[in-house]
Amino acid sequence: MATPTSTGAIAPDTKGQNFFMNDRTLQDLARLYLDDTLCDAIWPQLKELGQRVANDLDDHAMLANRHPPVLHQRDKYGRDRQWIEYHSSYRTLEQAAFGDFALHAMSHRPTLANWDQPLPVFAKHLFTFLFNQAEFGLGCPINVTDSAAHVIRLFGSEELKQRLLPRMLSADLDELWQGAQFITEQAGGSDVGQVTTRAVLDQGEWRLYGDKWFCSNADADIAMILARPHGAEEGIRGLALFAMPRNLENGDPNHIRIVRLKEKFGTRSMASGELRMDGALAYLVGEENEGLKQMLEMINWSRLSNGVKSAALMRRAVHDANTVSKHRVVFGKTLMELPLARRQLLKLCLASEQSMSMWAFVANQLDVAERGGIGSNRANSIARLATPILKMRGTRDARQVCGDAMEVRGGCGYVEDFVNPRLVRDAHLGSIWEGTSNIIAIDAVRRAINQNSCLPPLVAALQERIEDIESAAPSIAMELRECLGRVEQAAFEVAEKDQETRFRSISTALYHVCSAILMAWEGVEIERLSGDASRLLWARLAIDHKVVAQDPLNPAPERADLCDLLLKEKPVPLTRARELVA
Repeated sequence: MATPTSTGAIAPDTKGQNFFMNDRTLQDLARLYLDDTLCDAIWPQLKELGQRVANDLDDHAMLANRHPPVLHQRDKYGRDRQWIEYHSSYRTLEQAAFGDFALHAMSHRPTLANWDQPLPVFAKHLFTFLFNQAEFGLGCPINVTDSAAHVIRLFGSEELKQRLLPRMLSADLDELWQGAQFITEQAGGSDVGQVTTRAVLDQGEWRLYGDKWFCSNADADIAMILARPHGAEEGIRGLALFAMPRNLENGDPNHIRIVRLKEKFGTRSMASGELRMDGALAYLVGEENEGLKQMLEMINWSRLSNGVKSAALMRRAVHDANTVSKHRVVFGKTLMELPLARRQLLKLCLASEQSMSMWAFVANQLDVAERGGIGSNRANSIARLATPILKMRGTRDARQVCGDAMEVRGGCGYVEDFVNPRLVRDAHLGSIWEGTSNIIAIDAVRRAINQNSCLPPLVAALQERIEDIESAAPSIAMELRECLGRVEQAAFEVAEKDQETRFRSISTALYHVCSAILMAWEGVEIERLSGDASRLLWARLAIDHKVVAQDPLNPAPERADLCDLLLKEKPVPLTRARELVA
């Protein structure tokens, strides 16, 4: 591992590091959830990406965010040809994501020279988790290209699949058709039933009319779009799903106009705009009256991706805070040696560790569901609830973690020379994309728990993990079983009584209990693989600081030895971990 060198009194940044090789948790989770053959196949590429995101791709991400895209209304010959000008660094990031690593295609076709199958969802997100530590904005085009291909593969006609998928899954940027997802209108964001975009069948071809208010990846080659066919009923049942190309087969532009680009708080490298369609050609995807149901497939994939991206922002913030804490000297000591600074760093790390356990678990459940067979229905139900829980809490934690990591760097963290301002800006989008926190909490409690009955399968899966913990660490297993019972009962009551004002707090409680159980289980399982039970210690901190209600005048135990071991980032034997978590 390369060690950054300080230049004078200013603490270094993470230049020279490798965000995969430096991340023991990421490597351990990969070994836990994937078989050795697949791990061996993807390890070299993960190492390469881990090196690049901390170095050249990070440099390009900084430049791309300083030079946002520009909308041009005409070409140099005066023709009415709209085009968006991107900085060369954004194009370099595109080449890395879509070309060098083909992140958008990993779930759909073989992309690695030494692996002849598509990657599982979890394995794919090992790569996206790393990439988004350098660049968050491009994470949207990567994800929507991936998820749009998923929807077309599930619901599109054979003709549509043959027309679109080869281009959408290409790693040649000259052939690639990037995807997008256009839903939001001025009156209809989360309230999708308010969509006013019209679809008219004209001589056997569908034509779209209307405005879309927030279109990320605004000049995408193919956009998944909700519209109401002429004569269809009002509300969500009247919506159909269409795939709308940017250009027609003969190369002429479709009847789409980018009205303007948004001046955004974050994700400034990526073009978001307002679109107007005036008879734009589009292809119907699936059944005409099943549009929202089909689009939800895309949204659920996007919500997991959103959770992974927010976890990536937290991880990047933690890498930076760790680097500062080890090199910044104040009052004759490094920050890592000062009690209050150590406590602050542990708080950042805890939220990051929780998010990693949660997205790994959700991605693994999706893999089980995708494979079909025994357990697939249960896994689908688990993912249906765990995904919004991850999305709601993980994205909000990212805002806190990125902001607090800025404090660790101090005044320099407020300056655009360092990554911290960009992390803070980007983190705020996670809790807005694909539904605000309120909307996601409603989806988790009212729909996933009350309407879809997804809580019992999730609880059963967590109980099984507690049973695995019991023989190795009986005392913490007993605490976790009690916590799970309490949150299960509370969630059922809140859902049954439809107590909407408590939906967010219950979703948060589920997240914290789930993550504590998962980290404890991972500690036991990883100890069997490598002799390191340190994730049991993170589970202890999650119980103390996230699950048990705290009185500021009666704080949780300090657990100095436990915290010291975690900050040293060294393996912890099971016998020692068992003592510390009791």
